Amino acid sequence: MSLAPAATRVVLNADKIDLVRERRLLLDRVTMTVLRGEHWALIGPNGAGKSTLLGILGAYTHPTRGSAEILGRRLGRVDVQELRRLIGQVNPRHPLESARTVREIVLTGVTGTIELVPRWTPAEDDLRRADELIALMGLTPRTEARWPHLSQGERGRTLIARALMPDPPLLLLDEPATGLDVAARERLLASLDQLRADRPDLTTVLVTHHLEELPTSTSHALLLRDGQVLASGPAGDVLTTDLVSACFDHPIAITRHNGRWAATAGPSPVA
Repeated sequence: MSLAPAATRVVLNADKIDLVRERRLLLDRVTMTVLRGEHWALIGPNGAGKSTLLGILGAYTHPTRGSAEILGRRLGRVDVQELRRLIGQVNPRHPLESARTVREIVLTGVTGTIELVPRWTPAEDDLRRADELIALMGLTPRTEARWPHLSQGERGRTLIARALMPDPPLLLLDEPATGLDVAARERLLASLDQLRADRPDLTTVLVTHHLEELPTSTSHALLLRDGQVLASGPAGDVLTTDLVSACFDHPIAITRHNGRWAATAGPSPVA
Protein backbone atom coordinates (compact mmCIF):
# COMPACT_ATOMS: atom_id res chain seq x y z
CA MET A 1 0.00 0.00 0.00
CA SER A 2 1.53 3.32 -1.03
CA LEU A 3 1.75 6.24 1.32
CA ALA A 4 -0.26 9.38 0.68
CA PRO A 5 1.74 12.37 -0.55
CA ALA A 6 3.52 14.11 2.33
CA ALA A 7 1.55 17.32 1.80
CA THR A 8 -1.72 15.53 2.62
CA ARG A 9 -0.18 14.07 5.78
CA VAL A 10 1.00 17.37 7.25
CA VAL A 11 -0.72 18.05 10.56
CA LEU A 12 1.32 21.06 11.73
CA ASN A 13 3.44 23.42 9.71
CA ALA A 14 5.10 26.43 11.32
CA ASP A 15 7.13 28.49 8.87
CA LYS A 16 9.60 31.03 10.23
CA ILE A 17 7.24 32.22 12.97
CA ASP A 18 8.12 35.06 15.33
CA LEU A 19 6.19 36.03 18.41
CA VAL A 20 6.72 39.45 19.96
CA ARG A 21 5.20 40.46 23.29
CA GLU A 22 5.90 43.79 25.00
CA ARG A 23 8.85 44.34 22.63
CA ARG A 24 10.33 40.97 23.59
CA LEU A 25 11.03 38.37 20.91
CA LEU A 26 9.70 35.17 22.48
CA LEU A 27 9.94 33.02 19.33
CA ASP A 28 12.50 33.70 16.63
CA ARG A 29 11.96 32.25 13.12
CA VAL A 30 10.73 28.89 14.41
CA THR A 31 10.08 26.30 11.70
CA MET A 32 8.51 22.92 12.39
CA THR A 33 6.66 20.35 10.26
CA VAL A 34 4.77 17.48 11.90
CA LEU A 35 3.23 14.61 9.92
CA ARG A 36 0.27 12.44 10.83
CA GLY A 37 1.13 9.71 13.32
CA GLU A 38 4.31 11.38 14.57
CA HIS A 39 4.92 12.00 18.26
CA TRP A 40 7.01 15.09 18.97
CA ALA A 41 8.67 16.35 22.11
CA LEU A 42 9.36 20.07 22.60
CA ILE A 43 12.34 20.29 24.94
CA GLY A 44 14.31 23.19 26.37
CA PRO A 45 15.11 25.05 29.58
CA ASN A 46 12.56 27.13 31.46
CA GLY A 47 11.70 30.24 29.48
CA ALA A 48 12.84 28.78 26.16
CA GLY A 49 9.41 29.32 24.56
CA LYS A 50 8.03 25.76 24.62
CA SER A 51 4.59 26.54 26.02
CA THR A 52 4.48 29.70 23.90
CA LEU A 53 5.00 27.61 20.76
CA LEU A 54 2.41 25.09 21.95
CA GLY A 55 -0.08 27.96 22.30
CA ILE A 56 0.34 28.73 18.60
CA LEU A 57 0.05 25.05 17.63
CA GLY A 58 -3.16 24.89 19.66
CA ALA A 59 -4.65 27.96 17.90
CA TYR A 60 -4.68 30.05 21.09
CA THR A 61 -1.98 32.49 19.95
CA HIS A 62 -1.24 34.03 16.56
CA PRO A 63 2.37 34.52 15.45
CA THR A 64 3.55 38.08 14.94
CA ARG A 65 5.32 37.09 11.72
CA GLY A 66 5.48 33.95 9.63
CA SER A 67 2.70 31.43 9.08
CA ALA A 68 1.25 28.53 11.04
CA GLU A 69 -0.99 25.88 9.51
CA ILE A 70 -2.85 23.47 11.77
CA LEU A 71 -4.71 20.52 10.25
CA GLY A 72 -4.57 22.26 6.87
CA ARG A 73 -5.99 25.53 8.19
CA ARG A 74 -3.89 28.68 8.33
CA LEU A 75 -4.08 30.87 11.43
CA GLY A 76 -5.53 34.24 10.52
CA ARG A 77 -7.77 32.70 7.87
CA VAL A 78 -9.82 30.30 9.95
CA ASP A 79 -12.40 30.34 12.75
CA VAL A 80 -10.15 29.42 15.67
CA GLN A 81 -13.09 28.28 17.80
CA GLU A 82 -13.94 25.69 15.17
CA LEU A 83 -10.29 24.70 14.80
CA ARG A 84 -9.79 24.23 18.54
CA ARG A 85 -12.56 21.64 18.59
CA LEU A 86 -10.31 19.45 16.42
CA ILE A 87 -7.41 19.63 18.87
CA GLY A 88 -7.12 17.77 22.15
CA GLN A 89 -5.44 19.97 24.76
CA VAL A 90 -4.06 18.72 28.08
CA ASN A 91 -3.03 21.29 30.67
CA PRO A 92 -2.15 20.00 34.16
CA ARG A 93 -3.31 23.37 35.53
CA HIS A 94 -6.90 22.61 34.50
CA PRO A 95 -9.03 25.32 36.21
CA LEU A 96 -11.81 23.08 37.49
CA GLU A 97 -13.30 24.39 40.74
CA SER A 98 -16.16 21.99 41.45
CA ALA A 99 -15.91 18.45 42.86
CA ARG A 100 -16.83 16.58 39.67
CA THR A 101 -16.30 12.85 39.20
CA VAL A 102 -13.81 11.39 36.74
CA ARG A 103 -16.64 10.43 34.38
CA GLU A 104 -18.19 13.90 34.56
CA ILE A 105 -14.86 15.56 33.84
CA VAL A 106 -14.22 13.29 30.86
CA LEU A 107 -17.70 14.08 29.52
CA THR A 108 -16.89 17.81 29.47
CA GLY A 109 -14.67 16.92 26.54
CA VAL A 110 -17.84 16.56 24.46
CA THR A 111 -18.92 20.15 25.09
CA GLY A 112 -15.39 21.62 25.30
CA THR A 113 -16.20 23.29 28.61
CA ILE A 114 -14.57 23.21 32.03
CA GLU A 115 -17.85 22.48 33.83
CA LEU A 116 -20.79 20.35 32.74
CA VAL A 117 -23.25 22.39 30.70
CA PRO A 118 -26.52 22.91 32.64
CA ARG A 119 -29.42 20.75 31.40
CA TRP A 120 -27.09 18.94 28.94
CA THR A 121 -27.58 15.18 28.81
CA PRO A 122 -24.83 13.03 27.27
CA ALA A 123 -25.87 10.52 24.65
CA GLU A 124 -25.40 6.80 25.21
CA ASP A 125 -22.47 6.87 22.76
CA ASP A 126 -20.86 9.64 24.82
CA LEU A 127 -21.17 7.60 28.01
CA ARG A 128 -19.80 4.49 26.34
CA ARG A 129 -16.84 6.37 24.85
CA ALA A 130 -16.09 8.07 28.18
CA ASP A 131 -15.94 4.70 29.93
CA GLU A 132 -13.72 3.28 27.17
CA LEU A 133 -11.26 6.15 27.53
CA ILE A 134 -11.34 5.94 31.32
CA ALA A 135 -10.42 2.26 30.97
CA LEU A 136 -7.66 3.07 28.49
CA MET A 137 -6.15 5.46 31.02
CA GLY A 138 -6.36 2.78 33.74
CA LEU A 139 -8.91 4.73 35.78
CA THR A 140 -11.93 2.41 35.82
CA PRO A 141 -11.72 1.84 39.61
CA ARG A 142 -11.73 5.64 40.05
CA THR A 143 -14.63 6.43 37.72
CA GLU A 144 -16.78 7.90 40.48
CA ALA A 145 -13.91 9.49 42.42
CA ARG A 146 -14.11 13.26 42.64
CA TRP A 147 -11.52 15.79 41.48
CA PRO A 148 -10.36 16.93 44.97
CA HIS A 149 -9.69 13.30 45.90
CA LEU A 150 -7.62 12.43 42.81
CA SER A 151 -3.85 12.25 42.88
CA GLN A 152 -1.93 14.46 40.48
CA GLY A 153 -1.28 11.47 38.24
CA GLU A 154 -4.96 10.49 38.20
CA ARG A 155 -5.87 14.05 37.30
CA GLY A 156 -3.43 14.01 34.39
CA ARG A 157 -4.82 10.76 32.99
CA THR A 158 -8.38 12.05 33.47
CA LEU A 159 -7.55 15.15 31.44
CA ILE A 160 -6.05 13.05 28.64
CA ALA A 161 -9.26 11.00 28.48
CA ARG A 162 -11.24 14.26 28.43
CA ALA A 163 -9.14 15.62 25.56
CA LEU A 164 -9.76 12.46 23.54
CA MET A 165 -13.56 12.53 23.83
CA PRO A 166 -14.13 14.32 20.49
CA ASP A 167 -11.66 11.90 18.83
CA PRO A 168 -9.24 14.66 17.77
CA PRO A 169 -6.53 13.97 15.19
CA LEU A 170 -4.08 16.10 17.22
CA LEU A 171 -3.25 15.93 20.93
CA LEU A 172 -1.13 18.61 22.66
CA LEU A 173 0.28 17.93 26.13
CA ASP A 174 1.86 20.72 28.17
CA GLU A 175 4.17 19.13 30.76
CA PRO A 176 1.69 16.35 31.64
CA ALA A 177 4.07 14.77 34.18
CA THR A 178 4.42 17.93 36.27
CA GLY A 179 4.30 17.15 40.00
CA LEU A 180 4.12 13.36 39.58
CA ASP A 181 6.09 10.89 41.65
CA VAL A 182 7.98 8.14 39.83
CA ALA A 183 5.18 5.56 39.95
CA ALA A 184 2.53 8.03 38.75
CA ARG A 185 4.84 9.23 35.98
CA GLU A 186 5.42 5.68 34.77
CA ARG A 187 1.68 4.93 34.73
CA LEU A 188 1.07 8.10 32.73
CA LEU A 189 3.78 7.29 30.19
CA ALA A 190 2.54 3.72 29.82
CA SER A 191 -0.94 5.09 29.13
CA LEU A 192 0.44 7.43 26.46
CA ASP A 193 2.36 4.58 24.80
CA GLN A 194 -0.79 2.43 24.78
CA LEU A 195 -2.85 5.28 23.37
CA ARG A 196 -0.38 5.85 20.56
CA ALA A 197 -0.30 2.12 19.76
CA ASP A 198 -4.11 1.93 19.68
CA ARG A 199 -4.46 5.02 17.47
CA PRO A 200 -1.68 4.96 14.87
CA ASP A 201 -3.04 8.04 13.06
CA LEU A 202 -3.03 10.20 16.19
CA THR A 203 -0.43 12.98 16.20
CA THR A 204 0.93 14.29 19.50
CA VAL A 205 3.18 17.09 20.69
CA LEU A 206 4.44 16.95 24.28
CA VAL A 207 6.23 19.76 26.12
CA THR A 208 8.77 18.92 28.80
CA HIS A 209 12.21 19.87 30.06
CA HIS A 210 12.89 16.42 31.54
CA LEU A 211 13.95 13.69 29.13
CA GLU A 212 12.86 11.06 31.65
CA GLU A 213 9.28 12.19 30.99
CA LEU A 214 9.34 11.06 27.34
CA PRO A 215 7.32 7.96 26.39
CA THR A 216 9.13 5.26 24.41
CA SER A 217 6.83 6.07 21.47
CA THR A 218 8.39 9.53 21.04
CA SER A 219 9.42 9.70 17.39
CA HIS A 220 10.71 13.26 16.94
CA ALA A 221 12.09 16.07 19.04
CA LEU A 222 12.69 19.81 18.79
CA LEU A 223 15.21 21.56 21.03
CA LEU A 224 14.30 25.16 21.77
CA ARG A 225 16.68 27.69 23.33
CA ASP A 226 15.94 31.40 23.79
CA GLY A 227 13.02 31.11 21.38
CA GLN A 228 15.13 29.61 18.59
CA VAL A 229 15.23 26.07 17.22
CA LEU A 230 18.58 24.51 18.05
CA ALA A 231 17.81 21.14 16.47
CA SER A 232 14.77 19.35 15.06
CA GLY A 233 14.12 15.91 13.61
CA PRO A 234 14.05 12.22 14.54
CA ALA A 235 14.41 11.87 18.30
CA GLY A 236 17.51 9.68 18.08
CA ASP A 237 19.31 12.33 16.02
CA VAL A 238 18.27 15.27 18.21
CA LEU A 239 18.47 13.95 21.77
CA THR A 240 22.24 13.58 21.87
CA THR A 241 24.75 14.57 24.50
CA ASP A 242 26.20 17.38 22.39
CA LEU A 243 22.89 18.91 21.31
CA VAL A 244 21.13 18.67 24.68
CA SER A 245 24.20 20.09 26.43
CA ALA A 246 24.18 23.03 24.02
CA CYS A 247 20.44 23.53 24.52
CA PHE A 248 20.73 23.72 28.32
CA ASP A 249 24.14 25.41 28.29
CA HIS A 250 25.47 22.75 30.65
CA PRO A 251 27.32 19.45 30.12
CA ILE A 252 24.66 16.73 30.12
CA ALA A 253 25.26 13.08 29.27
CA ILE A 254 22.35 11.45 27.40
CA THR A 255 21.76 7.71 27.49
CA ARG A 256 18.94 5.54 26.18
CA HIS A 257 17.86 2.17 27.51
CA ASN A 258 14.79 0.13 26.48
CA GLY A 259 13.55 3.10 24.48
CA ARG A 260 13.70 5.57 27.37
CA TRP A 261 16.06 8.53 27.67
CA ALA A 262 17.99 9.61 30.74
CA ALA A 263 20.03 12.74 31.39
CA THR A 264 22.84 13.03 33.93
CA ALA A 265 25.49 15.64 34.62
CA GLY A 266 28.29 15.19 32.15
CA PRO A 267 31.99 15.92 32.61
CA SER A 268 32.89 19.58 32.95
CA PRO A 269 34.40 21.11 29.81
CA VAL A 270 38.18 21.20 29.75
CA ALA A 271 39.42 24.75 30.34
